[in-house]
Amino acid sequence: MAAEQRRELGRLSALAVYRRVAGPGRLERHHRGAPLPAGRKRAKARPRRGRAGGGGPGPEAPPPAATPSRVELPVEPRPGAAAEPEEKARGGPAAIPGGPRAAGEDGGGVPGLLRRLARREDSRQRATELFGWLLAPVAPGEFLARHWERAPLLLRRGDPGYYAGLFSTADLDAALRGGEVHFGTHLDVTSYAEGVRETHNPSGRALPAVVWDFYQNGCSLRLLCPQAFSSTVWNFLSILQEQFGSMVGANTYLTPPGTQGFAPHYDDIEAFVLQLEGKKHWRVYSPRRDAEVLPQFSSANLTQAELGEPVLETVLEAGDLLYFPRGFIHQGNCLPDAHSLHITVSSYQRNSWGDLLEKLLPAALQMALEEDVEYRQGLPMDYLGYMGVANSDTVDARRTAFIEKVQSLIKKLVDYAPIDAAVDQRAKSFLHDCLPPVLTQNEKVQSIYGFPAQWQDGGPHNVDILITKDTEIRLLRHGIIRLCNEEAGVMLYYTTENSRVYHKEEPKFFELDPEYTDSVEFLLSSYPNHISVDNLPCETLEEKISLATLLFEKGILTTKKPLVQV
Repeated sequence: MAAEQRRELGRLSALAVYRRVAGPGRLERHHRGAPLPAGRKRAKARPRRGRAGGGGPGPEAPPPAATPSRVELPVEPRPGAAAEPEEKARGGPAAIPGGPRAAGEDGGGVPGLLRRLARREDSRQRATELFGWLLAPVAPGEFLARHWERAPLLLRRGDPGYYAGLFSTADLDAALRGGEVHFGTHLDVTSYAEGVRETHNPSGRALPAVVWDFYQNGCSLRLLCPQAFSSTVWNFLSILQEQFGSMVGANTYLTPPGTQGFAPHYDDIEAFVLQLEGKKHWRVYSPRRDAEVLPQFSSANLTQAELGEPVLETVLEAGDLLYFPRGFIHQGNCLPDAHSLHITVSSYQRNSWGDLLEKLLPAALQMALEEDVEYRQGLPMDYLGYMGVANSDTVDARRTAFIEKVQSLIKKLVDYAPIDAAVDQRAKSFLHDCLPPVLTQNEKVQSIYGFPAQWQDGGPHNVDILITKDTEIRLLRHGIIRLCNEEAGVMLYYTTENSRVYHKEEPKFFELDPEYTDSVEFLLSSYPNHISVDNLPCETLEEKISLATLLFEKGILTTKKPLVQV
């Protein structure tokens, strides 16, 4: 390289260098998240028992109605003044059980909230309370009835510290300095100007000097997996996933003042936008046609001319929340006087009735073919002569009979549908999607993760896991296991060895002797109570201890007291 070129490059920003090397027309990488994976095997027979995985957010929703709601709380009520009627009816932030303002000995902010939730014995209760805190002051029941999969919701709390400690620009900087963030894999550098959306990812590690140079030159930064770099985000999402019964993910977005990082688009997830720092101007638009209501897949980038009028336009400030269902077009831009940092918490990607039927119907047809000779009988020899689009307007008794036969076979297919087995397959996929649980200090010392085995004085010490008939045990969490009856046998899937990075690990499972299934279901139904090993419904004490030891070693069980006192 000539000296003159080197001097010129020394004056260029990282963005300018990128554009020189990659060119303005580089193919955009537009991350939307992977769809739920299909199961490896499809169960051929109905399992003897089955439980639905996790608690869904609510009953079946009618068609969405784009009627956004706004809830605004007073910024600073006067001492001794009565609450405004809306806040009084619903409860303001100070009234939220375990909310950020009820700090006490656990400290304030989101970390303090998570520590308070950790004292709840039942993981389902933790999930319910965190979901309530996320939506406060709107009650979860009201949200599910009026907004979930239907219409946007705007919560203007007037409390900049509501999300304190969840994630910050300092946390992003610390992640960059940790040296494990890579462009494309973990971080996207984006811009949107004059109707053009670009992604500017170099290759390799995202080093602070390069990343902050992009930002300084007007680029937005999207961290695709904040839970991999923030224990607080990891804990937050891992609790919420039990509420939704569906993968809960997150991206964070840092946008410079006066810029926009993304083109208008709609997503295939339910989106909760939590404004962490600064402020951002948002516009939200209804689905343009019926086919875009609750879509299976995200849209391409849209132009401003395709949008129409927004159904909601607002400026989010720190502490505010904006929810919009999948299919609602949205775009956000920073005002000239402030940067913006927000985290989008998302769920319900490919989690519809249609997605369940994609697993169920092929399995039903396979069972019908195996069990009912009517499905294996041959088609009429002459059907090609009167069926098909070319013959669709022909009046022919043979056409009528053919169509009625197809309709009859489809109706009969319901009798062969292994509904519970199909649900188990989706639950298996969900467990692979799940984040591993974040252990409290007590859970750690009462589980394999705090077991004091170590090398000491020339040999291993405290190695033996001494579970007896009197040992009291329970599941670590309610939603961490799933029994699936598959071709190869009964499999127990679990989440405790999952990665904080989406699908970095293969699904975790082991084959279980069928005689142990009653004991696993007994553990599920007993949760959150402890039971003694002797109460497990196995035939012999040896089998009871063997099963409890196996589940303890996998991190699935905890004991009421540490097995080894240190």
